[in-house]
Amino acid sequence: MAAAPVLPASAGPTPEPAPLSEGARIVNTFIAPSKTFTDLRRNANWWGPWILISIFSLVFVYAMNRQVGFEQISKNQIAHSSRADQFDKLPADQQAKQLQLSSKIIGFFAYGSPLMILFYFLIETVVLWATLKVGAGGETSFKAAYATVMYAGLPGIVGAILGIVSLFAGVNPEGFDINNPVGTNLAYYLDPETTGKFVRGMASSLDLISIWTIVLLGIGFACTGKVKRSTAITIVAVWYLIFKLATSALGAM
Repeated sequence: MAAAPVLPASAGPTPEPAPLSEGARIVNTFIAPSKTFTDLRRNANWWGPWILISIFSLVFVYAMNRQVGFEQISKNQIAHSSRADQFDKLPADQQAKQLQLSSKIIGFFAYGSPLMILFYFLIETVVLWATLKVGAGGETSFKAAYATVMYAGLPGIVGAILGIVSLFAGVNPEGFDINNPVGTNLAYYLDPETTGKFVRGMASSLDLISIWTIVLLGIGFACTGKVKRSTAITIVAVWYLIFKLATSALGAM
């Protein structure tokens, strides 16, 4: 009597990847981002990168105030604005009052950067999450989307470190631009006296940190929302270009 054929054993369920600690997530964002963003499907906490980004942001603000000063930063902004001639015509006491007020405003927003980060990343999340959900059928939850944006913002600490180093290395206070403090983009190397504001604004979009962040966002949304990586990167890049066009146009007015 013939023996019954032996059926191949069915494959077991694919084992889930081991959960990552908060520290491992942060490290992997730089060396193996897919691991970090895949883990967000399990746990979408975002406080780790927010704390780290906030710390480096505040250290940069401290260095900026110590090495340049908010009053000098205010002077630099006025000197390159459309109201420079009007400011120069004011009496000395009125100039001092305006500088004092603008310095306080700059300091308030600078030292309040941890809260501003939460707000700006929230706006960014709403735009990208809605676009990917409607335009590409993304399945990312809003919480996971917010965590994705937060982790993708971690390269910003590299820019902060470069800025801190350049400030303590002896930056020229009169040439310091708070809106473009580090030479990671093309606009940093253009002469503001001979280059139009719109051109410099668009040149600032060619920024290594921003491009790095765009790629991370694309990887992140592809991992959390089952969207093609190329599609996610394209959507993020288009929104970034729209943002730079709008801000460059407003800055040139």
